[in-house]
Amino acid sequence: MGKVVAAITTSVDGYITGPDDGPELGLGRGGERLHYWVMGGPWTYESEHEPGADMAPEDRAFFDRMVANVGSALCGRVMFESSGRWGGTNPFGVPLFVVTHHPEDDPPAQDSGFVLVTSFEEALSRARDAAGDKDVSISGGADVIRQGLDAGEVDELVISTAPVILGAGKRLFDGFAKDTELRILEVVQSPFASHVRYAVEK
Repeated sequence: MGKVVAAITTSVDGYITGPDDGPELGLGRGGERLHYWVMGGPWTYESEHEPGADMAPEDRAFFDRMVANVGSALCGRVMFESSGRWGGTNPFGVPLFVVTHHPEDDPPAQDSGFVLVTSFEEALSRARDAAGDKDVSISGGADVIRQGLDAGEVDELVISTAPVILGAGKRLFDGFAKDTELRILEVVQSPFASHVRYAVEK
């Protein structure tokens, strides 16, 4: 069985979005700066942009290592909707399970590559089955990552920190109270982010 790896980008002050995140402003007001490393530099919601197309060499090498063994993924409904449902088609090349309390509300097309499930536990179980010997990626949002850590299911936590203080938005560890020991496995720096990969001690 592969690992369960939770990965997300935060600001220096721990926000994963700016204020008012949603389908029109995916990462919230000012949140584009969190993903300069993904886009290879400054971008806006209005500009033409293709995630991953122009990554800095350090970011590209780190990202490629992170996704090389991913066999399935899961995320929360808010992330799913804030991304604009990735245009209606799963772009990740592996099954993506979306955790939602209301799977009956506006479900995606059956051939979209997205599967809506009603709990984190069900999503993780189905993702593990789909991944086989490969890794399961938990890509956010914050609540889904917190659930995984609280349940003791996360093997590795990857936090990419963008060099920005947002001051408001959604915090990764808001309300999280579990004492969790981490061990640094890898640190990578680029002009746009510091990536730290941790093992979660159990």
